[in-house]
Amino acid sequence: MPRPRWRIAAVVALAVGITGTSVAVGAGGDPDRSGQAAPTVVADVPVERLAAGDLTRGIEALQKHLKAQPKDATGWATLGAAYVEQARTSGDPSRYTQADQAFGRSLKLRPADRNDTALAGRAALAAARHDFETALSQADRALRVNPYSERALSSRVDALVELGRYDDARRAVELADRRRPGIPVFTRYAYVLELRGDVKGARRVLLRALDSASGTADAAYVATALGQLAWNQGEYGRALGHYATALRADPEYVPALEGRGRTYAARGETKRALSDLEEVVRRYPLPGQLAALGETLETGGQRERAEESYELVGAWTRLARANGVATDLESALIEADHGDAAEALTSARAEWKRRESVHTADALAWALHANGKDREALTYAKKATAESPGYRNASFLFHRGMIERALGDDKAARRDLRAALDLNPGFSPTGAREATSALSALSGRPAASRGDS
Repeated sequence: MPRPRWRIAAVVALAVGITGTSVAVGAGGDPDRSGQAAPTVVADVPVERLAAGDLTRGIEALQKHLKAQPKDATGWATLGAAYVEQARTSGDPSRYTQADQAFGRSLKLRPADRNDTALAGRAALAAARHDFETALSQADRALRVNPYSERALSSRVDALVELGRYDDARRAVELADRRRPGIPVFTRYAYVLELRGDVKGARRVLLRALDSASGTADAAYVATALGQLAWNQGEYGRALGHYATALRADPEYVPALEGRGRTYAARGETKRALSDLEEVVRRYPLPGQLAALGETLETGGQRERAEESYELVGAWTRLARANGVATDLESALIEADHGDAAEALTSARAEWKRRESVHTADALAWALHANGKDREALTYAKKATAESPGYRNASFLFHRGMIERALGDDKAARRDLRAALDLNPGFSPTGAREATSALSALSGRPAASRGDS
């Protein structure tokens, strides 16, 4: 079978970009006399517009401005924020290093006690790198300077959510809504509600946000969030409708294309799913997308190509770690399913030490299961699926059911595997198939206990 070189080339391109980046800040900038890279951002262009519109052109304009005005502290902070957004949307983690340099330059020009823009940017950068304690402390610093900083308020919510401090996150997003209501806060409010089990409330907030969206990028972003919410509930027709709305607003919006591909995969429309997911990975070969493509290929009988997708996850992980991104959560889940079980457990334990969220509890449970430590795994699976905060996720329920099955608790296994499939019958191409097979086997199997190995 021919090797899918276009996907490997995409990861290699990231590698070249990262290893070739020293102190350069911004593409195409000429070094100044001090050896620092030339500035790259337009101070009078709000980063919200850069993130929502043509980010590349906005960055080029900022580069030109800072080349002429290298002492513009706000411009450097805006550049840093634009790089964070570009890294998030493009999958190129080298931009995080460039963002860090831009924020540092801004803070040299204007002290932290008067520079909430740079502090808030550093909070967003830390969150993007999955350093959520730092994100929280930087957001708090920024808010002491400017209590109405939208970026700081938003990053503070993100950090609290990812640290598993859900009650604090609810209070933080309510505060943000009072101070700076808008699309960034509304979408976070919806996610906090979803995490607390209030799916109807989350949908209500997102629909209102969609009504208030004034630009095509905002409309694409919110419609995609609605699509993801519907997909999580197994509402595939509704999800496709939202993704169609997003792609009408912005035909190039990759998260909507990915969501549509995952929805096609959940519906068993493998050819359509592969068309979308291969395009997503061609543009941005990130771990979650590579795994989704791999699983879709695997269920479609293309095992060799699936393995190559899984292997590319490791390449991205190494590049990301070289640029300060903590990747243990992603690594744990993908390694547990498709790679090195021991490595999965090491990553999951490291992540749990950093943050005790429902997602890290689920990852640790699944990694423990992959290593045959099912009694310990069940403790964490129960944390991931607990009534508080109340988050309902089909993958979490599947993992718990498989752990219970391994321990010989067939009644509980049937309950949770059935709950996973009832909630979202196509939650994962390979996982859903495994859950269905396990349920079938459990229907007549005598109970048998398995202890930890």
